[in-house]
Amino acid sequence: MLPLFLFLRFMTLTWTTKPFAALTLTELYALLQLRSEVFVVEQTCAFQDIDGQDQMAYHLLGHSEAGELLAYTRLFAAGISYPEASIGRVVVSPSARRYGLGRELLRQSIAAIDALFGSQPIQIGAQLYLKEFYESFGFQQHGEGYLEDGIPHIHMIRR
Repeated sequence: MLPLFLFLRFMTLTWTTKPFAALTLTELYALLQLRSEVFVVEQTCAFQDIDGQDQMAYHLLGHSEAGELLAYTRLFAAGISYPEASIGRVVVSPSARRYGLGRELLRQSIAAIDALFGSQPIQIGAQLYLKEFYESFGFQQHGEGYLEDGIPHIHMIRR
């Protein structure tokens, strides 16, 4: 069996973007499980992940050839989460980290926003420690930092 880093390096993910109503029950379960694994358990953050916005979002899913959900984001049209289009719930499975999948996930998310809503500014609420990561994609801090569920965040916009 190949080590995970070699497997991921040569593996091609299948990227799918779907509105909420088009998600299968299996896809919905997998994305909620991944979000819970990372945002609730790993980050030890008790918060209401199921926030009523999933129904208004497009869901970008990155599946391995074996069908495992390894990467995920929510995508919103302008005026839903922020005045600008937005990307949220950016998450890579802990088993697939450190191989550049986060960079590919963000590239895919920006491309999906452009395809769905046209090229336009994108706003995110980013965890502060990821500021440089998002800056490498053209996002710039917008306003002061804030705490969200006890974690330092900043608003960032990509114009």
